[in-house]
Amino acid sequence: MAKGNFGERLKRERELREVSPNEVVVATRISLRFLEALENEDWAKLPGGVFNRGFVRAIARYLGLDEEHLLAEYDLARGDQSAESASNPENRIPKPSKWIAVALALGALALIAALVAAGVYSWRRYSAYRRGKPASVVTSRSVAAQPVSVTVGESRRANSAPLDLSVSTSKATRVRILADGKLALDSEIPAGQNRHFSAQTVFEVTAGDSSAVLLELNGQAMPPIGSPGSSGTIVLSQKDMRLAPSGNSQP
Repeated sequence: MAKGNFGERLKRERELREVSPNEVVVATRISLRFLEALENEDWAKLPGGVFNRGFVRAIARYLGLDEEHLLAEYDLARGDQSAESASNPENRIPKPSKWIAVALALGALALIAALVAAGVYSWRRYSAYRRGKPASVVTSRSVAAQPVSVTVGESRRANSAPLDLSVSTSKATRVRILADGKLALDSEIPAGQNRHFSAQTVFEVTAGDSSAVLLELNGQAMPPIGSPGSSGTIVLSQKDMRLAPSGNSQP
């Protein structure tokens, strides 16, 4: 059916029966705008789907026309536009944005990098703890086996040496540090930072996430503050440092 035949026939059948558009609107309760769109075959102004077919059926019933025959003519006329739309599916289906794929790739890379960094940091902590523990046992045995050659003055100087505390973080966590009983820090330390604090006798360190903090006292790795993922507190003093043997002592 050529374009315009359905609309022209619908209008002609209405006019042959001397029925005005307003009468059709009142009888069928179809909007005048939709009636004119059907007679002009202006499909873009119609709601589409079952609504259009319902309009055609109601008009055919009111005008005394064969409903099924008029619906077949409507489907034939409307099918030309449907075929044209189907031949260009790319105009109906939006292409996914390439930025979605880029964002997913960047997210995967960031996750892999975070996992690798966490693994490296955990291995460093474990290695430092394993190095510190056997060394302290060996040092204690060697000191016990050898005669004491440190004079009283050297011992006092060693005990009075200042303490240097190095605090490193693998991720942001809140840290509270007391140096000789005085508050030295009580704030969040961002990930990857390294800070130093000094004291004469003792440090008290509290961390919100124990596994995120690595401590070194005068260059020596200290054991973890507490269980991974939980808060903990540790007290560090001169006794936590390994005593280095002196080679310049006099008999």
